[in-house]
Amino acid sequence: MIFEGFQSLDLSGPFEVFQQAGRAGPGYDCRIVAPVAGPVRSTGGLRVHADHAIAELDPAGIDTLVVAGGGGVDEAARNAGLVQWIAEAGATARRVTSVCSGVFLLAATGLLAGRRVTSHWSRDAQLRREHPELTVDTRPIFVRDGRVWTSAGVTAGMDLALALVEDDLGREVAHTVAQHLVLFLRRPGSQAQFSVPLWSTQPATDPIRAAVSAVHADPGSPHTLADLAARAGLSPRHLQRRFTAELGVGPGEYVERVRVEAAQRALTGGDDPVATIARRSGLGSSESLRRAFHRHCGVTPTDYRDRFRSAEGDT
Repeated sequence: MIFEGFQSLDLSGPFEVFQQAGRAGPGYDCRIVAPVAGPVRSTGGLRVHADHAIAELDPAGIDTLVVAGGGGVDEAARNAGLVQWIAEAGATARRVTSVCSGVFLLAATGLLAGRRVTSHWSRDAQLRREHPELTVDTRPIFVRDGRVWTSAGVTAGMDLALALVEDDLGREVAHTVAQHLVLFLRRPGSQAQFSVPLWSTQPATDPIRAAVSAVHADPGSPHTLADLAARAGLSPRHLQRRFTAELGVGPGEYVERVRVEAAQRALTGGDDPVATIARRSGLGSSESLRRAFHRHCGVTPTDYRDRFRSAEGDT
C-alpha cells in the first residue's frame, strides 16, 4: 500500500526481497495498490506506478498486507476511504505489516489496538501521543506481535521482509535472498536502532548543562551523583530531580548511555581490546560493558564491532 508522499525505499526494499524469494522458492504475487491507480509521487520525487486503486481491488483474500510509510502518512491517515480499505484488508489478511511510519495508517484502522509496535525513532513521541492504545517500543528494528509485524525506518523494512520470507519459506530461502541482495542475514528484530541518540534532549538550565557537559567531556571519569551535583552547584537530591525533569532520564542512566556511546565509537574506530575499551569508557570490566550493551543495543560489544566497523581505507 502506497500513497502520495510515501517513502520509496519502504516499497522497493521489501518488494525486491519478495521478488528475489520467487527465484529461490515458490514466490509471491506482489501487487501495488494506492488510493488512485497510476503514478504516485514519493517524498523524494520518484514516481511509482500503482497498478491498482483501492476502489478496484477487493480487500478480501490478501495474504500479507504491507503498508509503506513516508512524509505523506499523516494526510493519508485522514483519508477515510483508504483507512476503511486497509481495515477491511487487514481484518482477513494472514499478516498485517508496516514499514516505518506506515504504522500510523494501520493504527488509524483500529487493527493495532493493544499491540506492541515499533516505528522510526523520530515518530516515537507522536505515535505515543496519538495512539495511547498501543504499546510503543522504537528500540527494535522490527516487532512481531501475533499476526502484526511493524518495522523501523526504511532499510529495516528489508529486515522485516526477510523475516517474513523465512517465516514462510524457511531459512535457506531467506539466506539465498540475502546473498543476492548483499544483505546481512539477518538482523534480529530485537537489535536496536543503533545510530539514533533518542535520549539526547538538550538541558534547559545552566546547572544541568554543566553536569551534562562534564559527562560528555570525559565519559570515563567517575561521575557519581555527588560529583555531578558539585559541577551543577546543587545538592545531590536537587540535581536528581532537576536532571530527570529536564532530560527524561536520571543522572545514572544518562552517564551509562554516554559511556556506551563512547564505547561504540571506540569499537568501530580501533583495535583496542574490549576490556581496555570498557575501562576507558568508564564501564569498568568487559562483563559490565557486555551487560550495558545488551540493555541499550541488544547485541554484544563484539557483535557490534563486527557488524558496524568500517575497514580503514574504505571509500
